[in-house]
Amino acid sequence: MIINFSVQNFGSIREKQTLSFEADKSTHLENAYVANVGGHRILKLALIYGANASGKTTILKALEFLREIVLEPERKKTDELKFNPFLFDPNTPKQTSIISVEFIQNEVRYFYEVEFLKKAIVSEELNFYNPNKASVYKRKTNLSSQFTEITFGSKISKDKTFEKNLEANTLWNNTVLGGFLKTNIDFKELRDVIDWFKNYLKPLVYTSTELEGYVTSRIDKGEISKSDVVEIFKKADFNISDILIQEEEEKIPDGLIEFLKKQVKAPSDEIKELEEKGKITAVNIEFEHTVNNTKYTLPLEFESQGTRRYYGFSGLLALLIKKPTAFPIDELEASLHPELYLHFLLSFLLNSEKSQIIATTHNREILDNKDIFRNDAIWFTDKQESCSTELYSLIDFDSSVVRNTTNILNAYKSGKLSGTPNLGDTFIDLNL
Repeated sequence: MIINFSVQNFGSIREKQTLSFEADKSTHLENAYVANVGGHRILKLALIYGANASGKTTILKALEFLREIVLEPERKKTDELKFNPFLFDPNTPKQTSIISVEFIQNEVRYFYEVEFLKKAIVSEELNFYNPNKASVYKRKTNLSSQFTEITFGSKISKDKTFEKNLEANTLWNNTVLGGFLKTNIDFKELRDVIDWFKNYLKPLVYTSTELEGYVTSRIDKGEISKSDVVEIFKKADFNISDILIQEEEEKIPDGLIEFLKKQVKAPSDEIKELEEKGKITAVNIEFEHTVNNTKYTLPLEFESQGTRRYYGFSGLLALLIKKPTAFPIDELEASLHPELYLHFLLSFLLNSEKSQIIATTHNREILDNKDIFRNDAIWFTDKQESCSTELYSLIDFDSSVVRNTTNILNAYKSGKLSGTPNLGDTFIDLNL
């Protein structure tokens, strides 16, 4: 589980900003929100609220970027890392960016930090606590020679062959963890951390993410039970009694192979297999509706956007409930009725154990419903005069601003919590 996550000089974020999942001392909604792991009280939910262009999505993008540089290392030394530092300042584009995450994997607490420029990883470190802090490795990059030097901690057992292979496989624009993926040697601590990034921290879900395909593929692979998804659908009052998934082989569309070859990360062996086969497997999805004891089926494309969106969310919920998983989700409320939005979150909180959701939202009900939301699960982003993002929690305000009796929504609307859009008047004369 994520304990905390920090970002500096990344996108709209200039100064270091930290989002923490550590629960405060409050026992409010304890059983639903708090997981006790490795001696820590960790929250299962963090909701980020704020004006448009205040940097909410940037927080999630930074977490996604960290995941990608670990699991999908660049293949060439000349490839630049795909991010931008804070650009509204003459100095920050030349300065390094830093992302760190503290998490628990297999009951062990880890701290991982990466410092980087667009062209290279400048430094990197991985520590663990068992119970005291110990170094797994530290990495420095010589930017002149483009050479990576890795130093392992005194409590880590390794051999010289492994060290040399790892240094050789860790390009100056790769993380050590990315280099390890190219090294055919087992190493427990590095393998545990890789597994956390791969199996616990899932890719960022955007409003444009095709969740239907993601969930259907996981059903096909047996990672998600179709019956679980149907049951979640029924609980959400969608009147859907079954999901019918059929696979058909079709001729490969013109231009598809050429398109795949141009994608740097498309596996060449899979492309070759497609070429030899000459066909592609198409998946058709239909939803079965039972109305007055009669069954009707509708193709997925005939269903409403909300139904399609919640099919994807039902799959995510099934994953979150069945095994420890973390999903970053952008604009959680997109295409969902406010009641369905609350139903999804409550279903997650009450049925999951060690899973987490970190999501951006514009749903103001989170500020006006203390029966469902804890203060330490609510975060705000605010755009400063410098156009940089400030991230802060509702619990950061003292009792002069937020008391147990305070109406949080009214406090926000009055500007006491900041994070509100600075809007002009509504009169627009285009002839001026």
